[in-house]
Amino acid sequence: MAPLNIPPERSEAQSYTSMSVGDVEAIGAHCQMAFCHQLDFLPFRCESCKGKFCLDHRTESAHNCSNAGAWARARRQDSIGTYRPTQKPSLLNHEQQCSSPVCKTLVNTALTPGVHCSNCNRQYCLKHRMQEDHDCSNLKPLGARPSQGSTQKEKGLAALGKLKAWSLAKKNNFPKAPVLKKPSAAATSRATQLAELNKLKSTARGDDKVPVEKRVYLYVEASADTTTAKFPTGKFFYSRDWSIGRVLDAAAKALQVENVNNRGDDEAVRLRVFHVEQGRLLDFGEKVGEVLQSGNTIVLLRGVGPPIPDLIG
Repeated sequence: MAPLNIPPERSEAQSYTSMSVGDVEAIGAHCQMAFCHQLDFLPFRCESCKGKFCLDHRTESAHNCSNAGAWARARRQDSIGTYRPTQKPSLLNHEQQCSSPVCKTLVNTALTPGVHCSNCNRQYCLKHRMQEDHDCSNLKPLGARPSQGSTQKEKGLAALGKLKAWSLAKKNNFPKAPVLKKPSAAATSRATQLAELNKLKSTARGDDKVPVEKRVYLYVEASADTTTAKFPTGKFFYSRDWSIGRVLDAAAKALQVENVNNRGDDEAVRLRVFHVEQGRLLDFGEKVGEVLQSGNTIVLLRGVGPPIPDLIG
């Protein structure tokens, strides 16, 4: 009888192959695990399903291999020259049980099929197959990687950084008094500023019930990248005794900007008031006369978070 052609054993038997740098198609492959998709420059190839996976999901059990055991069967066939089917799972050799912590039922057996939950990526018995039965909403999906999104504080920091740069550029475009020795030039600059302020006062709109001596005249804008206003700019006057929250309500109504601040505490949709000259968000409780002067500019912004000092300073 001819001798069996038995291939030399590898130093370490494994169901996956580390793909070499020379394999051009392997470079830059994404992990095929449904909850991962990590870009891996040297991925692993599963010898059973031929899929490509990252380090964390290279084994058959880690990526719920669709053709689990194929590599082991092929290896046994190469070793002994014939294929022997594996035994059906039984209580003696089957260790997978329902993922519910209160259940000890063995699943994926001949008598008890397992049900895979696509939301949390776990196997359950028929009794706990529904999401509400295994508290699915409070479980982190198996194989899922930490979210790459920024926290609310990081989002606020990034947004305020952009706002500060924007306000600085806007202030640089304001007319400035030239530093000259001639007093006449400085007087001309002051006259120009007074003329601009008088023009603002003559065109600004507001509540006629506000006494003239208490009016603060402002340029008001709605940022195009955070709001959808029909009239994104305007000139208005408000009472120096008003709070910033009241100014926000009046400005949003005048510019036709959707204002849902009174419907909930979700900062992603709430409006805030940004003071260009100071380069900061104003608190709703601050008074107009304490933080604003006639000729200043305020901007209505959405989803930038509260004016927390460590985000602004």
